[in-house]
Amino acid sequence: MTGGDERWNRKRLYFAGGSCTAKLGPGVLAKVLSQLPKAGDPNLLIGYEGSDDAAVYKLTDDLAMVQTLDFFPPMVEDPYTFGQIAAANALSDIYAMGGDVKTALNIVCFPEAMDLNILGQILLGGSEKVREAGGVLAGGHSIADGDVKYGLSVTGTIRPDKVFANSGCRLGDALILTKPLGVGIVCTASRMGAASKEAMEQAVKSMTTLNKYASGIVRKYNVHGCTDVTGFGFLGHLCEMLGDRFTAVIHKEEIPYIHACEEYVEEFYLTAAAQRNRNHVGGKVEFRECSFAMEEILFDPQTSGGLLVSMQKEDAPAALAELKELGLPCGIIGEITDRGTRAVIVK
Repeated sequence: MTGGDERWNRKRLYFAGGSCTAKLGPGVLAKVLSQLPKAGDPNLLIGYEGSDDAAVYKLTDDLAMVQTLDFFPPMVEDPYTFGQIAAANALSDIYAMGGDVKTALNIVCFPEAMDLNILGQILLGGSEKVREAGGVLAGGHSIADGDVKYGLSVTGTIRPDKVFANSGCRLGDALILTKPLGVGIVCTASRMGAASKEAMEQAVKSMTTLNKYASGIVRKYNVHGCTDVTGFGFLGHLCEMLGDRFTAVIHKEEIPYIHACEEYVEEFYLTAAAQRNRNHVGGKVEFRECSFAMEEILFDPQTSGGLLVSMQKEDAPAALAELKELGLPCGIIGEITDRGTRAVIVK
């Protein structure tokens, strides 16, 4: 089913924050999580304390499981495409840790009065992405709700000594971004009927592409840190990687993004989530001769965004050459330097 004028009621499904723009702001979330007790289990290699993309629990010396969960409201009109995007977004956390997908469970919120064919299309889109990932869709849980929400709980496997923590970057590393930025801005413009067909097609292609393929490539090289760029935007997730140890110098001309975003920013098709991201990490960033449009693109919340990889500088050109063959804009966008007065310098 496409279009959806008959049954895909946009007024019911769209509200102030679709997709990853619906996340709680990073500042609010950090405050809540800081009040929780630490797990205290030595086999929990990565939990919520480090702002990583998924939890990692060691089962044996050679095997650990990776667990994640993600779901959100629709950001596109077609329910099948929405299912694909939501699934790809949830699966991405496993790949950001360097793991492989094994099983997935559906998470569904759906109005009882709505046409169940819509739900069927959402679940079909999601299940096809799980199969593409090499995983098994093993069940799920649903509740009646006033609005549609969909996503997955995903379990993967990894070797305990091969985990890509987001905080592992090292001095001198190159930073690679594997997908273009700007999908939040494009989806916002689309909801207002202002996005071009080409821009929306670029955004959908990016959001429905699994990070499985990029993860498989970068694992061949000396990766020190990795995350996927989602609701906290490029700069929010980059600041999580850097902590208080390093500064990242970002070369704005190397940033891959959907170029129609510059026009949409000028028309103020912006998201509240981007403003929350700016409020949270804007003081850590120094912009040098950077346009307002580029600033917004760097704060823009992404859905099923690319991997942000910190790897040995000498490996980056070969890795980028392979990543370009996947067909999405990508680039070596900066490097890790000694800590300065700001966490990030964009120049």
